[in-house]
Amino acid sequence: LDFTKDDENVNSQPFMRWRDRFLFCAEALYKAQAETGEIKGHYLNATAGTCEEMIKRAVFARELGVPIVMHDYLTGGFTANTSLAHYCRDNGLLLHIHRAMHAVIDRQKNHGIHFRVLAKALRMSGGDHI
Repeated sequence: LDFTKDDENVNSQPFMRWRDRFLFCAEALYKAQAETGEIKGHYLNATAGTCEEMIKRAVFARELGVPIVMHDYLTGGFTANTSLAHYCRDNGLLLHIHRAMHAVIDRQKNHGIHFRVLAKALRMSGGDHI
């Protein structure tokens, strides 16, 4: 089982628009599966500036037949994570959670939150996989 993922910082910059990237990755995914006869996967980064935009990206990923989307839950926020998780659960998608920015929070001895606490919070808010 081979998986790849979008970089956590790749959302939709001018040089790499999300819709074009999703199409390219889905095409490569299906080509690799056809050539090898093995299941392949790619975590498409649905993180965006609003919940509505993230849902739009998840809808497009689902239309492409990709089974997993990714969310940067610390940069996107817990409410956004829960909204995306509800959509994914209701529509047969897995939600991979990327922990981009966690070191700012969990490595600070004086005011940090241990990563195990963050991981539990993300699971409680609907993430399927870290």
